[in-house]
Amino acid sequence: MSHEAVHPATRKEEWRKLFHLALGSVGVVYGDIGTSPLYAFREALKPISHDGLMRDEVIGLISLLLWSMTIIVTIKYVLLLLRADNDGEGGTLSLLALLMKTANGHATILMLMGLVGAALFLGDAMITPALSVLSAVEGLKLVTPTFDGYIVPIALGILIGLFAIQSHGTGAVARFFGPITTIWFLALAAAGLSHIADDFGILASINPWHAVSFIYREGFLAVIVLGAVFLTLTGAEALYADLGHFGRRPIQWAWFVLVFPALALNYLGQGALVLQHPEAVSDPFYLMFPRWALLPMVILATAATIIASQAVITGAFSLVRQAIHLGLLPRMEILFTSETNTGQIYLPSVNTILLFGVAALVIGFGSSEALAVAYGISVTGAMVVTTIMFFEFVRVRWQWSIGLAIVALLPLLALELIFLGANLLKIHDGGWVPVLFAAFFTLIMWTWRRGTKILHAKTRHSDIPLASFVSMIEKKSEHGPAQVPGTAIFLTSDPESAPAALLHNLKHNHVLHEKNVILTVRTLNKPRVYGDDRYTVSKISDRFTLVEIRFGFMETQNVSQALAGLRKSGLKFDIMSTSFYLGRRKLVPDAKSGMPLWQDHIFIALANAAADPSDYFRLPTNRVVEMGSQVII
Repeated sequence: MSHEAVHPATRKEEWRKLFHLALGSVGVVYGDIGTSPLYAFREALKPISHDGLMRDEVIGLISLLLWSMTIIVTIKYVLLLLRADNDGEGGTLSLLALLMKTANGHATILMLMGLVGAALFLGDAMITPALSVLSAVEGLKLVTPTFDGYIVPIALGILIGLFAIQSHGTGAVARFFGPITTIWFLALAAAGLSHIADDFGILASINPWHAVSFIYREGFLAVIVLGAVFLTLTGAEALYADLGHFGRRPIQWAWFVLVFPALALNYLGQGALVLQHPEAVSDPFYLMFPRWALLPMVILATAATIIASQAVITGAFSLVRQAIHLGLLPRMEILFTSETNTGQIYLPSVNTILLFGVAALVIGFGSSEALAVAYGISVTGAMVVTTIMFFEFVRVRWQWSIGLAIVALLPLLALELIFLGANLLKIHDGGWVPVLFAAFFTLIMWTWRRGTKILHAKTRHSDIPLASFVSMIEKKSEHGPAQVPGTAIFLTSDPESAPAALLHNLKHNHVLHEKNVILTVRTLNKPRVYGDDRYTVSKISDRFTLVEIRFGFMETQNVSQALAGLRKSGLKFDIMSTSFYLGRRKLVPDAKSGMPLWQDHIFIALANAAADPSDYFRLPTNRVVEMGSQVII
């Protein structure tokens, strides 16, 4: 009886939670794909509208838009990829971390693909804000031509303001993201519905045959059109990247209940408008609205594009944090803007790089029309990489046979490769920009990973095994170095060897602390670590203890806080009489090190720009001692 009474209330609470998460995902996850109607159909029409539009062309083009969204976004991302999670987290690097656990002989290929996918996403994070905000602000030209010369300055002002507020956190703004973007999608649906009646013939585009016949009929021109059609899919990677923030069900519900119907109705409405009024080809989105509604829609579109930009900026912050923890980038300063939500982070250096990149794109291209040409390559490239990595995932993790994996994923990969090829045709018209961004970010990550491996191998030659060192010191306890009270914690990446800081302290200061902790901080290939999995404590001798603290790649590496928890578990020391010893290396380039000299210089520049370890690991600054050494690399 009591169970019957509680059950409905529990279900009601579950539905309430699902509703709020789905609403939140509308703002964060779907902001980017939701602004595609501003420019996607307009750009897709351009290659075929020079000699006037035929009815079959418009219907075929809308069919292409609808079925591209159905196959790639709905089937690949919403139904399949959202199930490929790493302890609830999604995204290229989460998938890479998962695959590296079971990589058999092709770890290097997987790593390189993960780097390229991450680099393409970072390029996307620069282009999305520039394109989205420009396309929204350009609606002002339809309100009054006076604004024509002010589009770029207004867009720049909005973007500079957007990047300026990042340091204050997005917690307060985030509460409005969902409702504003929901209003945006409802407005898209209403506008589409109001124009479908212009020509009900547009409903024929629901039949995929029209998409196929369009490609067959147009030939090579269809390939060029596909480059613009792909603009409808921008932001699909965010579905997967933001999986950890909302979970699979809320993202799926938001797509099927609101986002997909609204986008489909809007594209159908734009198609019907162009069939009835061919002159609307110049800007079918804004011309759907009566003149009195233009200014409110420009304001709403600008708000929606700012939200889309905010989502991709925070996505870049999260991706860079994952890359740092996975050893693909040097340590950077990470600031937390929320006391309750660890996902709300701010990376000053990344914010600055993105701001300069976005400003350069807005000034360099000057219009959304010019920038749309450059957009597709980074998005299509990232999707192709994700599909190839997903092929490995379904074979290894889901135990699919090679035959089943090929049957299920080859059509998807073929379609994405066609889209990529179509976008590569625009490489000379600005498509080189995302390729340059991706190449730059890939080079940086590959150089850092390769350099750290070489550095580790070089320093190991002079390492003294920790067990031998402790044994030798304990034997010389009577005639050895002077013992001082307190605890010394030596941070090291290699627990098998005596830390360089410990050796230098003995060499120069001739003292040894009463208690010595050899501390290693590990980042695991999982998002978070809980409970007893956080620590391992091994007593080597009366004076030496080996401690390993483990973090997930989505966590803050707060060593001070972790040590406080370790004290509760039984490791006795007073933090006020504890000193933290860090080794600091001065790197000297060497052409014979294993990397070319130019790559040595990049690695050294990255190492010098890395955040201070005491800040990164949240160590008490007044308790840190650094010991230096020189390494030729």
